[in-house]
Amino acid sequence: MTINSDLSGARIVAVHAHPDDEAITTAGALANLAGRGANVTVITCTLGEQGEVIGETYAGLVNSDADQLGGFRIRELDLSLRALGVRGEFLGGAGRWRDSGMIGDPANGHPRAFIHSGSTAVGQLVTRLRELQPHLLITYGPDGGYGHPDHIRAHQITHEAAAAVGTPRIVWAVTDTAELSAGLDAIAGVPSGWRRAEPGELASVDSVDLALELGDADFSAKVEAMRAHATQIWIADGSVSVTNPHAAFATVSDPAAAPVVWALSNLIAQPVLRHEHYQLGAGTPFPEDAAGLLDGLDWRGR
Repeated sequence: MTINSDLSGARIVAVHAHPDDEAITTAGALANLAGRGANVTVITCTLGEQGEVIGETYAGLVNSDADQLGGFRIRELDLSLRALGVRGEFLGGAGRWRDSGMIGDPANGHPRAFIHSGSTAVGQLVTRLRELQPHLLITYGPDGGYGHPDHIRAHQITHEAAAAVGTPRIVWAVTDTAELSAGLDAIAGVPSGWRRAEPGELASVDSVDLALELGDADFSAKVEAMRAHATQIWIADGSVSVTNPHAAFATVSDPAAAPVVWALSNLIAQPVLRHEHYQLGAGTPFPEDAAGLLDGLDWRGR
């Protein structure tokens, strides 16, 4: 991470649905902001109880067996946030809201499912935003990025709470189609047992308001944050862990386009990109020459 304090006094809150979302979608930005002196808080809305597990060591923790995955993922999230140099908390406290699963999942009917959080979750977030007074909120777009009900709900409560407290800017984490396509094309060889993405299978957008370039330190912090979520993310660089004792190796034709290759439990190979992409969700627009998420905001002294 960059070592300076030019953003000292800036306050940022990222609202994410599950542990690992902060790493996959926004880790580079969070590391950059924190490394430049900003006060960065990640608010995670569920424990990710409905997740699958990579590696056999802790496979029995899933919801259909021991149903202990949520508690295990608290530790993974803590390691990720430490790698980024930011602080974190759970909306309403750890375990208040449960991972709802995808549309049609039986977990949709759980009484603590986040999709049923209603005005209570909005009130919880309003309380924290009034205390934290962020200049910038980071979350997902109306579709949640890829349609997950909890991501959509995170978007909804963030915008409702922000309207109540008057947050200057909200941005949505997205992925640029052109850069993703170039990265996918640069993956020359996928690890054994993995597969390539089908055309259009990975969510992306054709237009972004800001492409945040990740320097080496911030990119490295992002990869380490992703690696912390070992039950959910597999990095194809030959590394192993107690959680996943199996090495995976990918080859790339263009390291600039696909410097690191990774997969979720679906084993679809995809690149960690050198940019994170954002759309303006509400509030103060970006100036034409914006290079950072706070550019154009009058946050000093506020």
